[in-house]
Amino acid sequence: MSRDNFSYGAYLELSKILDAQNRLTDQHDEMLFIIQHQTSELWMKLALHELASAIESVQRDELQKALKMLARIARIFEQLNAAWDVLRTLTPTEYTAFRDAFGAASGFQSWQDREIEFLVGNKHAGKIAVFDDPHIQTRLSAALNKPGLYDAVLSLLLRRGFTINPAHIDRDLTQAYAADESVLEAWRDIYSDPETHWDLYDLAEKLVDFEDYFRRWRFNHVTTVERVIGFKRGSGGTGGVSYLKSMLETELFPELWHLRTSL
Repeated sequence: MSRDNFSYGAYLELSKILDAQNRLTDQHDEMLFIIQHQTSELWMKLALHELASAIESVQRDELQKALKMLARIARIFEQLNAAWDVLRTLTPTEYTAFRDAFGAASGFQSWQDREIEFLVGNKHAGKIAVFDDPHIQTRLSAALNKPGLYDAVLSLLLRRGFTINPAHIDRDLTQAYAADESVLEAWRDIYSDPETHWDLYDLAEKLVDFEDYFRRWRFNHVTTVERVIGFKRGSGGTGGVSYLKSMLETELFPELWHLRTSL
């Protein structure tokens, strides 16, 4: 097809997208449930696209590009948060009417959600086994083993002359990130003199901005699930609300939050 004849629908492949909402029941509200999750997966695909590029930009010392991408990622998570507002219009009675149709299918099985977690430092090797597809396992294993966003930022601080504990830089990247005093001291120096370290100060605030929206996304997930199913077990076999609440305690960039107490 020539560019002159290329249509809006053809460019966006709308026939594929709009034909993908296949309800398993005749319940009116199942359409909401499907579309909310499908659109969330599309936003997560964009978040992964931006995250990968942001990490590469930080590694190449191209901070202006990274800052733009991180600002966009925060806005993506703002959109993901808004999606929960729509889903919360689903009542327990409406959800129960079609719930059994999709069996053990669960948001816990979202491999894009898992890859985002890995790229921002919340790594758990055991969670790869949830996925049977070898291509997904390979992709998640790669994300598990390579430096994530915060790892790239800490290496940048080291290149800029800040003293970071060598053992922390060379730590096992397959493990969830844990705070380090040398990193806290580096950020404290940056926040104590933002004029001198403006680009790093701006980078730090972009990370905090992203985590702020990310935490809200988790919180909204918890409250939506509790509102719709209460404390029943999750469809993927998790503890449901109890499992989601435990995730609220995770800090992605802990030193950036801890230093605020001592400034």
